[in-house]
Amino acid sequence: MEILEEKEEEAQREKLKGLTISDNLQDVDMKVSAKQVCVPSDVPDFDWSSIDTSQLPSSYKTNSLKEKKLLRVADHFLWQYTHLCPDRKLLFLHPVNECGLEKFVSTTVRPTLLPYPELYQWDGCASFISDYLTMELLKSPIIPPTSLYSPTTILKYQRGNCFDFSVLLCSMLIGASYDAYCVHGYATREMCTLDTTLELCPLLREPQERQVPKKGMKKSNKYRVKPPPDMQSKFELQQEAKNKAEIVAARENKEGEEEVMEVEKGKRDPLYGLRVHAWVLVLSGKRDVPKTFFINPFTGSSHSTTDEHFLGIESIWNHRNYWVNMQDCRNGCKDLTFDLGDATRWEVMLLGSHEPLQLLAGAEEEEVLPDRDMDCVRKKEEVDMSFDMPPSWVAPIQITPREFETRYSQGRKVILYKKAKLEKWAPYLNGNGLMKRLTVYADLDCAEVVKVKEWFKNREDMLDMREMNKQTQLTTDYFSPGHLLSLKAHTYTSLEPEAEHTMEFYSEARVDGLQKRVKNAKEMTEYFVGRDDFLHVRHTEFHKGGKKIHLAGTRTEINSQPIVQIKECFYRNLEKPADEDIAECIFLITENTIHLTYHLKDKYITASKKSFYKEAESDRKGKEIFMIPGRCITYQAGSSEKDKNQLHLYKLLQELTKEEKWLKQQVQQSEAEVLNILKIRKNEESAVKLSFSIYDTERNEKRRQQYEAMKKQDLDYLAPFLIQIGHPEKMTKAQALCVRDECLADLKHRLIDKVNIIQARFEQAVEELQKMNQWFQKNRNRLSAEEEDDFLTHHSETMSHIHTLELRLDREKQTATQKYLDLEEKLRKDPRLSEHLGHS
Repeated sequence: MEILEEKEEEAQREKLKGLTISDNLQDVDMKVSAKQVCVPSDVPDFDWSSIDTSQLPSSYKTNSLKEKKLLRVADHFLWQYTHLCPDRKLLFLHPVNECGLEKFVSTTVRPTLLPYPELYQWDGCASFISDYLTMELLKSPIIPPTSLYSPTTILKYQRGNCFDFSVLLCSMLIGASYDAYCVHGYATREMCTLDTTLELCPLLREPQERQVPKKGMKKSNKYRVKPPPDMQSKFELQQEAKNKAEIVAARENKEGEEEVMEVEKGKRDPLYGLRVHAWVLVLSGKRDVPKTFFINPFTGSSHSTTDEHFLGIESIWNHRNYWVNMQDCRNGCKDLTFDLGDATRWEVMLLGSHEPLQLLAGAEEEEVLPDRDMDCVRKKEEVDMSFDMPPSWVAPIQITPREFETRYSQGRKVILYKKAKLEKWAPYLNGNGLMKRLTVYADLDCAEVVKVKEWFKNREDMLDMREMNKQTQLTTDYFSPGHLLSLKAHTYTSLEPEAEHTMEFYSEARVDGLQKRVKNAKEMTEYFVGRDDFLHVRHTEFHKGGKKIHLAGTRTEINSQPIVQIKECFYRNLEKPADEDIAECIFLITENTIHLTYHLKDKYITASKKSFYKEAESDRKGKEIFMIPGRCITYQAGSSEKDKNQLHLYKLLQELTKEEKWLKQQVQQSEAEVLNILKIRKNEESAVKLSFSIYDTERNEKRRQQYEAMKKQDLDYLAPFLIQIGHPEKMTKAQALCVRDECLADLKHRLIDKVNIIQARFEQAVEELQKMNQWFQKNRNRLSAEEEDDFLTHHSETMSHIHTLELRLDREKQTATQKYLDLEEKLRKDPRLSEHLGHS
């Protein structure tokens, strides 16, 4: 019987090979030359036949009995499929692996959860796969590959085709508890060949504007003040609007022509709808995924299931089963329903023991087959297709911290988008901490640069991003919190003091609450928040030229410019009456004049004002300030009372004069701070320093030296016991023996305690495993496939933990005796004990 089954199996495989050959012959006319296949120039050729497979596990080179049975079931399923759907392509079921052995595609998926927080989310997994692997095109764009290598081999060589990308990504997503599936289907040329030159860069996509509900229209007030008449010429406005419309129309026409060219370029593909592609499907439900979506493994980006780039689906699979799409794909994937439990839309390969085989039920509607074929069908019906999927033959997927950090195969990756180029680097590869650079161009040929954005990481100066506008020559640096001078952003054309500088600060980290400062050669404006005096704007105007002055209380000398005026604006202080709360204060330094404007009182349209005209310093006698009648003009809004007496105005003038002097010092300090920031920024840019984690002993030189010095330095094992004696130099022989015995006993107790702790943990893990096995045997028949899979995953983790504890326990038992003997030898040679013990 076994010989007959083997012959039958061989005959069936030969028949399937014949079907494959005939299918390939039908597609010979559709093959295109190499010129029609877009091959990225930065992808070097790689000879997969030269890889070393001698060290691979035995599961890579042999099939278990369950795997062999699965291959027979798959062949039977494919045989039925070719009879029921003769016009469709052959399914992608059991390609060969790197050892040339046929493996079912579902067993190539190895669910894995890696110990990196970024890989707990789907976007982190997709981004890592797209960055870590190098894309390879399929040998034939319209035929699935004949091989599917293990995810471990793909990770080792950091390259693969779309099927390799998808299987690895699906393994990581399932390990992170997503309901993910590999998809074999058809897509556009741009997606299959990773041609993103017609796509907008994701970093340039503006977030959707929030819709703000419109407030109700206020009722018209017939007593409101009428606006002044519009005296501008309507004819000029019409001409200006006409010119603007012509400019916009010309621009839109140019952009439309470019888009037409792009569309025509996309329609030139002779293999449209035939190009084979693989991607990942994530169903809604698990991990709170609200809506089903696709993931393109080449880019790591998500797409809607109605995306026009996806043109059809042949089949999908995960680590538990395989489904064939029975829906019409004339409109791409727009009309597909992803209810895998619907047997009319998705034909499942492995059925439960209580479920009928849908393909055989549909065979009654087909044409009557010859007797020879009917006999074959009867034999095939005897094949049991209701068994569980065997475990994956792939070794555990592992990624080291250095591999996870480095990511890119060559340390750098370049992606071309529509009018943009994105470059990525591994951490610490560039000496200035550059991680990512986006270059935006004005044309499709990428000849004229418009804007450059750079992202940095691990810099001591906390520089996070730099944006350079090549048209305006403006550069803006953005800093993370923690800069030495609380700097948040700095916009400039150059780092010279004469240029205009706009500096933004983290106001909560400053005592003065400064939020922003704009400084050029003529003026300086400072913006404040959260101040007790309610100041929010200070504007200073300068004369040309300057002289060196010494800052009070410091050793700093600056080239200060003569101040023309200082203007301060204040928010409303509700604790004061409005006509006593200053809203604006202007110090005209050159004119010796001070203007005060108070806040408006309720239901008033004019504000109270005061103006002081001081004497020139040359006319003063000493430092005293005199109040001359007529030198102070006041206006009290809405008051019929007489003005306040001269004494009050005199005291107010004295306070304002002191504040003016203080403000001059503040302005000079602000100028000095600007010069200091520019000096520090020049030094930071000329000698960029990168920060390293204290746990990164490879890069952190200081920490590495401390660690090595600590390893070389022996701990003083006698210190805790000698300190109890008080005077070790006067120690007796009995005391020396007591110190030695206590030291050895302490080590012995610590070694025994350590072994006992590991032993207790080992016994606890074994007991937990026994309870798990008992629970599984009791509830096995009531578990769903998903619950059983979760149990097996937890069971595997527990077994691995037990194995680790067992190895650690054996190692500690072996080293405990040696540690005790080593300490005994050290104590015998220690001069602090040997001189009292002699040779005993």
